[in-house]
Amino acid sequence: MKKEVEILVEVFDKKKKAIKKLSMCKFLGNNKTLDIYIFDPKSNSLKPDKNGQLKNCLRIRSKNRKTYVAYKVDYFDKKGIWLYSDEHEIETSDFKNTLQIFKKLGYKELVKIENIKSTFITPKYEVVLEDVKNLGYFMEVERHNVKSNENIVKVKKEIWAWIQKLGINVGLELKMGKPELMLRKRTK
Repeated sequence: MKKEVEILVEVFDKKKKAIKKLSMCKFLGNNKTLDIYIFDPKSNSLKPDKNGQLKNCLRIRSKNRKTYVAYKVDYFDKKGIWLYSDEHEIETSDFKNTLQIFKKLGYKELVKIENIKSTFITPKYEVVLEDVKNLGYFMEVERHNVKSNENIVKVKKEIWAWIQKLGINVGLELKMGKPELMLRKRTK
């Protein structure tokens, strides 16, 4: 299990300009990624709540010719604002067969997210610029190695301060993930 503490923001700069401002980071490459979030229609645990927020999600990902299944549990503050996730992820060998197994078990597709991810790292952070089909251009910054006893609010403030130092023109923290953003877009 990995404790995932990150901030997602919309990027308003052009892609080339944003990439140039990340020149101090090590570039790991571009990856085409397909995420399919699924749910069990007989249970509410993987469905969005009345506000469109996911508390738990099950994702099948295709990335670099590899397939991953992830179960995420989200944690929120007293105001209902997302703080972090516990992510349990395994690699499987076949995207289509993995998806078919879940469909045969009765799971349905909740949302599909296709994007091109440009990944950068520093000793402390992973930065991903994401061009998400039918949604927009985003930056996700995750801090590496968050200890279980660390204050999450302080970690997020540290991440936000680092984002601001980059000088990339971004919006405020979205406080939700791309699945929720896509679901909200679909319901408009």
